[in-house]
Amino acid sequence: MRNMEKYIVGMGEALWDCLPEGRKIGGAPANFAYHAAQFGFNSLAVSAVGKDELGDEIVETFNQNKLKHHLERVDYPTGTVQVTLDEKGIPCYEIMENVAWDNIPYSPELEEIARNCVAVCFGSLAQRNSVSKDTVNRFLDAMPATEDVLKVFDINLRQHFYCKETVVNSLNKCNVLKINDEELVVVSEMFAYEKNLSQEDACRRILDEYKLRMLILTCGTEGSYVFTADETSFLPTPEVEVADTVGAGDSFTGSFIASVLKGRTIAEAHKTVVKVAAYVCTRNGAMPLIPAAILP
Repeated sequence: MRNMEKYIVGMGEALWDCLPEGRKIGGAPANFAYHAAQFGFNSLAVSAVGKDELGDEIVETFNQNKLKHHLERVDYPTGTVQVTLDEKGIPCYEIMENVAWDNIPYSPELEEIARNCVAVCFGSLAQRNSVSKDTVNRFLDAMPATEDVLKVFDINLRQHFYCKETVVNSLNKCNVLKINDEELVVVSEMFAYEKNLSQEDACRRILDEYKLRMLILTCGTEGSYVFTADETSFLPTPEVEVADTVGAGDSFTGSFIASVLKGRTIAEAHKTVVKVAAYVCTRNGAMPLIPAAILP
């Protein structure tokens, strides 16, 4: 690995989403890295898979999708999620526990990646187990301490796999937060914010309290916001025929961070990623190839 290489990293769970129509590769970090790579960046998915057939198939699928990866093979089963869709195409998840991505080991190679990382996306789900939690935090600490490096906390609250301590620690380590409207309600209650606080005021409070560079709020069909200290960007969600929404939020985050790193303004980046996320919703699974006409 050459020291001059710079990486965008999606770090955390790598798994199979077992959808009604069959298995699709899943996990927010891989989705993030995949979509950042479509903007021409050197993206890596960092995770762990089992020494099993499902692990072999994840490696094979990442390779087929031209997604670079650092996947440790560990003595735990490869992760799976049973995904069912409601009548609006909204996914419900049953996430298997004590699996490979709960046990991502920290290594000298991973530290080298961290030292050459310009942006990372991590979440709360991959920190449910102490092994991966320690690895995520060591990776964040090893990254360059420069202002242009982006540490993106995609909060990704799932079932009971989060706690206030993990959320607060992650907010203290990140400089970008990605959250959806349902998660914002949970976090506002967690932090005992006033019940009548508006979405925008809650977001600005988090932005200010944790000294974030950016906060991304997605609200499903209602639209999305990007907040900075002196800017607010809102765009409605385009009306499309939804196949499923699996991975739409990850495509938004990965595309947005890639656009910002390419030098786009907040408004320009926001316009592009709204189109990307809408397109992902029209396809089954989280990793469709984005048409060139959508990308800047």
